[in-house]
Amino acid sequence: MRHRVEIETPRGPAWLDTDPPAGEPTSLLVLGHGAGGGVDAPDLVALRDAAVRAGVLVVRVTQPYRVAGRRAPAPAGHLDEAWTAVLAELRRRHPAVPTLLVGGRSSGARVACRTARAVGADGVVALAFPLHPPGRPERSRAAELDTGLPTLVVNGDLDPFGVPNAGAEVRVVVRPGERHELRRDPAGAAAVVLDWLHARGWALG
Repeated sequence: MRHRVEIETPRGPAWLDTDPPAGEPTSLLVLGHGAGGGVDAPDLVALRDAAVRAGVLVVRVTQPYRVAGRRAPAPAGHLDEAWTAVLAELRRRHPAVPTLLVGGRSSGARVACRTARAVGADGVVALAFPLHPPGRPERSRAAELDTGLPTLVVNGDLDPFGVPNAGAEVRVVVRPGERHELRRDPAGAAAVVLDWLHARGWALG
């Protein structure tokens, strides 16, 4: 059952929606939302549901600008600062969970990638990673995926923000018929993530 709390960050209050598994968690998965959306996006909810069933403690984070009622995203540095503060608090609250995974969809995935090393993450889950602004492939954000950590990217083949290439530590799964919202089959996208988590021992089989 979801439990929402509000915590303070240097950029204002953030919301944490925490969904625990039935038993002791195998890992902690922290997810951020897209730029103009929220934590109840279909792909985030589907991943939450699947991960909790597989023994993962899932926390979905609402950034301070959304808590304040704004749709326009805060600057990247502000997003990263608030996210880092949230992760520090979550590590304090859940010190016994052995594995920390960070991720989210779109803008939330970018924040997770940019800060993954700083927060001590073990892996990254990036849903609908926005490789570039629509129609602007020259403005690539591929470098943000280069964290050196095991990273899973799940994008639709029709995503106008593009699809990243795989790398040494980056696995890319392309979902046919999906656009940026991953609304066509969110449960299928979640299943891809769970397979990856199972293979690494970060979720119960």
